[in-house]
Amino acid sequence: MSKSIVFAYHNVGVRCLSVLLAHGVDVVRVITHTDNPGETIWFDSVAELAAVHDIPVITPEDPNDAALVAELAALQPDFLFSFYYRQMLKAPLLALPGRGAFNMHGSLLPKYRGRVPVNWAIIHGERETGATLHQMVEKPDAGGIVAQQAVPILPDDSALEVFNKVSVAAEMALDRALPLLLSGQAVPQPQELAAGSYFGGRKEEDGRIDWSRPASEIHNLIRAVAPPYPGAFFDTANSRVRILRSIHADSAQNPRFGRPTLYSHDARLFAECADGQILRLLAVELGGATRVPLSAGDPFKSIFGNSAVPLL
Repeated sequence: MSKSIVFAYHNVGVRCLSVLLAHGVDVVRVITHTDNPGETIWFDSVAELAAVHDIPVITPEDPNDAALVAELAALQPDFLFSFYYRQMLKAPLLALPGRGAFNMHGSLLPKYRGRVPVNWAIIHGERETGATLHQMVEKPDAGGIVAQQAVPILPDDSALEVFNKVSVAAEMALDRALPLLLSGQAVPQPQELAAGSYFGGRKEEDGRIDWSRPASEIHNLIRAVAPPYPGAFFDTANSRVRILRSIHADSAQNPRFGRPTLYSHDARLFAECADGQILRLLAVELGGATRVPLSAGDPFKSIFGNSAVPLL
């Protein structure tokens, strides 16, 4: 039976750890994160799944600490797996397993290497993403590809909806590739890194809407950072507005202002964008508090004092 140490977190971590256990892999240690009390925990717990199966769990602040590396080396693992673990694993860790270290990444590598690949894919208007199982090397997300599974991104999908698809894609890719890994028959394919791209992490401020951009870009930003992520937002003289959901609207059926404008019409809220295209705002958060489904009423005038607010 192959012995593995597993670094894992989040839903992808739970689903991929489940695949290892279903295939009879002897998981001798799980390394995960302690949940941050300042973070909204909307995802499943790797630690809880490991506890059900009596797998020892540790949550080190630094997974690359020399003492921890020595502790894990003593377990003599055949494999090391990383499934949405949030910290970089350095060369001494990657050298531990006799049969290789493998990571599950939430994109179709070599595209969207790096952080938050689902969010970046939506921001860039991609119609497809997926999950990639690849060899781990010191350069992030650069090792040979073992398996990939694609999923569609529909035009109005939010990041959460796409992430849920990617979680299933990760499970499928690992379930298909694992027998080949365990039997020594897997043949990783080198990546063409020049054909891809690397992206860093995102901050809450990156969700600020630039109303000089076209409607398609603003719509992509809104759905890419929709809850449980921090959300797309802009500030008015009266309030900060977070847009939680949008769709493209028929421009012919709406008033036109000739510049970026937030307005209410037929008890619904709309935004005309810089390219003249219209977005219907299905749900917003006003002043950091009240979440408003605007199709159920028209609170717009009572909050802003006017039926139309210029955005530039």
